[in-house]
Amino acid sequence: MERLPEFVKQKRKQAQLTQEDLASRAGVALTVIRKIEQDKGNLNLEKVNQVLRMFGHELAPVNSKNLNIN
Repeated sequence: MERLPEFVKQKRKQAQLTQEDLASRAGVALTVIRKIEQDKGNLNLEKVNQVLRMFGHELAPVNSKNLNIN
């Protein structure tokens, strides 16, 4: 399973968007995009979902028993 920072960065680059472009289109501050891509803590879930919706996704609970956690 891909981690959030890598997922957002990969999708942004595939869409040929700068961090500034993505922030503007998602309606969030540039600092939100930077925090996500740099794997910073203390993220606002609604802001993260605003960004993910740009790529047709959103955060949701998953059963941790099915994850391969190191």
